[in-house]
Amino acid sequence: MSAYIDLFFLGIVVLLILFRLNNVLGTRPEQPKIKIISKQDFEKIYDLIHKENEEQEKFEDIKVNLSPAESVLSTISGFDKNDFLKRASKVFEMVLEAFASQDKETLKMLTDSKLYDKFEAIIDERKAKGITVESDLIRIETMEIIDAKVSAKGKAQIVVKFESEQINVLKDADGKLIEGDENFVQKISDTWTFEKNINTPSHVWLLTSTKKKL
Repeated sequence: MSAYIDLFFLGIVVLLILFRLNNVLGTRPEQPKIKIISKQDFEKIYDLIHKENEEQEKFEDIKVNLSPAESVLSTISGFDKNDFLKRASKVFEMVLEAFASQDKETLKMLTDSKLYDKFEAIIDERKAKGITVESDLIRIETMEIIDAKVSAKGKAQIVVKFESEQINVLKDADGKLIEGDENFVQKISDTWTFEKNINTPSHVWLLTSTKKKL
């Protein structure tokens, strides 16, 4: 009688193991039944599940290596990389358009005071000379965060590299071409820096620096 009891309990254990194995393989029998199998087969199934557990533990121990910039960004509470880049691309478009059209109000809203002063000086100089700008952003090909810093006082900096296609033309007061080509699309690499104080409730990242490479 005790031998039959041992076989019965062995069958229950095998059923539980089979349930787990079926979950791992992605299948599940419609009407599971208790099967009494040999001790040798039981040990094979046990070894298989034990091996699967070891592989899972190895996977969970894998550490994801973050870039220096990503490591910094991970310390900023509530920061969403995709959302930030989406907003940064919009600012990129708006600043290029505002600078070309001499829209100081928009530039003042999107930049810090030092960068705004530089933009304003260039705009005023061109205006005094009667120079006009025609700028067309064809598309942003790629953009990526290439650097990030957070100071001890909570000032965060994020540097974004934009690769874009643009048409930029300068004309004098008589409408004559000074610089650029209306039929030539330039591939331009811009490196822009955005800043904000992460200790304040504001979600606004101001543009503080722009560098262009043709």
